Amino acid sequence: MRWSDFAQWGRRVSDWAVNYHEGLRDRPVRAQTKPGEVAAALPVSPPDAAESMETIFADFETIVMPGITHWQHPRFFAYFPANAAPASVLAEYLVSTVAPQCMLWQTSPAATEMETVVLDWLRQAIGLPEGFAGVIQDSASSATLAAVLTMRERALGWAGNTSGLAGQKQLRVYCSREVHTSIDRAIWVAGIGEENLRRIPATGANRGMDADALDKAIRADIADGFLPAGIIACIGGTGVGAMDDLTAIMPVAREHGLYVHVDAAWAGAAMICPEFRHYWEGIEDADSVVFNPHKWLGAQFDCSAHFIRSPDDLVRTLAIQPEYLKTHGAEGIINYSEWSVPLGRRFRALKIWFLVRAYGLDGLREMIRNHVDWSGALARRLGAEPDFEIVTDPVLSLFSFRYMRDGAEPDALNLALVQAINDDGRIYLTQTRVDGALVIRFTVGAFSATEEDVKTAGDVIVEIARNLEMPHG
Repeated sequence: MRWSDFAQWGRRVSDWAVNYHEGLRDRPVRAQTKPGEVAAALPVSPPDAAESMETIFADFETIVMPGITHWQHPRFFAYFPANAAPASVLAEYLVSTVAPQCMLWQTSPAATEMETVVLDWLRQAIGLPEGFAGVIQDSASSATLAAVLTMRERALGWAGNTSGLAGQKQLRVYCSREVHTSIDRAIWVAGIGEENLRRIPATGANRGMDADALDKAIRADIADGFLPAGIIACIGGTGVGAMDDLTAIMPVAREHGLYVHVDAAWAGAAMICPEFRHYWEGIEDADSVVFNPHKWLGAQFDCSAHFIRSPDDLVRTLAIQPEYLKTHGAEGIINYSEWSVPLGRRFRALKIWFLVRAYGLDGLREMIRNHVDWSGALARRLGAEPDFEIVTDPVLSLFSFRYMRDGAEPDALNLALVQAINDDGRIYLTQTRVDGALVIRFTVGAFSATEEDVKTAGDVIVEIARNLEMPHG
């Protein structure tokens, strides 16, 4: 394929994209293929001769598309969304066409300077005070790893990267049991070790970290010769939306001189609505915060906003400056590759710029407020249905429920229900556990979801539950 052919195929792909999105409600949300079915349709060896785009595109439709779970489906109520608003998709199209490598200011000045500006737009939008600087990471997992590496280096007096961890005091990091598994992985990769991730009990309706238990754990570790390094708090836990009480955690952190990273990967987007900011009161005292515009704001995946109180600490942890990566003759410039683990960087700022301008903060706020309202209405509806129980009340647009039937083992019944719902294809849900019991999660977050889609979800859940065949006993 040559660039002279690109315009024709670009138009065709654009038309296909419009038809795809307009027809999503007619498709099952989750892929209906069996394991190995897609692989079996692919040749074992690569082709020696070039093939026509007609053939390739036909195979895309017949082989690839049946094996796609449709994350942009308006009835995708599982996990958290990975959105792709149309304006963001266009920005990604342009980025893919220009294909810049944005590791340094000099390799893409527009990308670097736009990243600085649009991250400050987002800082203002979510109500973070001046003094926080932002960088775009690929995911919250990468931002959390950067935070863990920084808290490790700060606790070790910046000796970890140079001397290694051997011979140093064993570090400790603290979190609740409600945090995302990316925290575990960051602890592994940072060399701290799973055994040194202290899980603090979660209490109360918000299932937040117990600040008194946190303080006692830190003091006990110090007495036992460990070196506390930092705390990872969650605002909107993945399971059921757990909210740590930052106003209680921050004084403990300050007393012990610990770094605090706040993982708000999903829920942070809701902070563009001032009425939801009570969930993270005290955020101004955090050392770093992450949320994902690619989840609830509509940005094309991947795009994670990482805010840091002291960028110098992050750069000191991650920056390597060989001669070939130095920008000479320009003072005060930022090289964002020194703020992240990867050296190579995509031009992610463009899609935020397009997104915020195309919909405005008011449009994005309306979407989030609608999702919260619609989710709350569905929780009330299910709670009023016989044999349904709301296990965790709505936190923003996320709640969990359970179906009960006389004579049926609850975990098996609810696992059968969620599987039957997903096999049906009209909506997509996931399960989790609350205090050991299996429950079904529901969250609204798809950019194109409507109130009718959420009402349909309620109809589907009740219909399938009533007709579910389940052996008693």
